[in-house]
Amino acid sequence: MSDGTGDPVPATKPGWLTAANVVSLARLAATPFSVVAVLDANWRLAGMIFAGAVASDFLDGIIARWRNTVSNLGGVLDHTADAVFVAVTLWGIAYLEVGTGTDVVPGILPWFIVLAFLQYLFDSKALSGQPLRTSWLGRVNGIAYYVVAGTVIGRNALGIDWLPDEAIYWAALAVVVSTLVSMFDRLRALTKPRTD
Repeated sequence: MSDGTGDPVPATKPGWLTAANVVSLARLAATPFSVVAVLDANWRLAGMIFAGAVASDFLDGIIARWRNTVSNLGGVLDHTADAVFVAVTLWGIAYLEVGTGTDVVPGILPWFIVLAFLQYLFDSKALSGQPLRTSWLGRVNGIAYYVVAGTVIGRNALGIDWLPDEAIYWAALAVVVSTLVSMFDRLRALTKPRTD
């Protein structure tokens, strides 16, 4: 690119308020509305909010790449919005279940999501501008958190019992175990001496 005189224009770093970051921030802003809808057992509204959150999670990365505004800050914001949205929504589901006597989402799952995210954030040194260190299992867990929340919200919004409570509960417990494995794996990788 040139400035009209033939001299190249230096590439500028995108500011923090990019279109992709606004999409991530919208997911973060939807979090209180999601948990209120869940706690009110307004499953259709919760389903619409959840669908919007999933769509925004797909769109923010696509927009960042399309507009060439990919940044470490954008990655941190995207993952923060994911962790906060899904942990708070799952907390709302688990809390609501305590009052109804059902047990579909283990109450410990949202707390493990928060712990895993904080470990991910700090051991990546993302707050000092380093890129996030992702792992295959961490990505699978991130998807699994959404699947657990979406399964509960979706079946309640549609009014169908296509999966028994026990099946969802055991799947969610498997996600807790998978999260623990991922956290121990990250810790092991962090404490392993570097060979370069």
